[in-house]
Amino acid sequence: MKPESFTFAVIADQISSRETTDAVPQALAALARLEVELPFERTAGDEIQALIAHPRTVVECILLLTRLSDWRIGVGVGTVQQPLPSSTRAARGPAYFAARDAVAAARRQPTGFALRLPDTVSGPGYRELDDSAQDAETAIWLWRGLLSRRSQEGWELMDLLDAGLSNAEAARRLNITPSAVSQRLAAAAREEGHRGAALATRLLGRLQSYPERETS
Repeated sequence: MKPESFTFAVIADQISSRETTDAVPQALAALARLEVELPFERTAGDEIQALIAHPRTVVECILLLTRLSDWRIGVGVGTVQQPLPSSTRAARGPAYFAARDAVAAARRQPTGFALRLPDTVSGPGYRELDDSAQDAETAIWLWRGLLSRRSQEGWELMDLLDAGLSNAEAARRLNITPSAVSQRLAAAAREEGHRGAALATRLLGRLQSYPERETS
């Protein structure tokens, strides 16, 4: 990761944690397989944090936390101080300040998600970047809203199809009829989910390429 390149600081906060069981261990286990710069860890109470370099991985992170439910997510886009420490709790830089603003804003935003830029690259002089950030945030609102309506049965079917099984093979594995598979597919909005993930990845990538355009 280049020192001047934008990266993604992600902070996720468990919703209504005082009234429910601690969901942090389950979330950390689910997120452990992701390719990150600094891995997810508990930073304070019911909050987890990581540093991610690739837009695709940010999208995978959002998908996993949405499937687990009960998580609000803030993503800060910006630079971080180099060299990186061994723990995300010790990391510093504009991306982390933006992520802190984002997770606070997520409490008031649709689907419990917000994306923020550092103050140093916001305002009239950065209109193109601001617009790109809003586009990415809006796309993720819509995509996360779609995913949040998917049932457990829908997620189970998606797992089988994403593993390469055909509809007929998935029907046999789940002991349901092909017609039931079609109904679950429609309800789970598989194609819409895939396209939403691809769109979010592209839009996040445009944000990350901004410093290169500015310094080239």
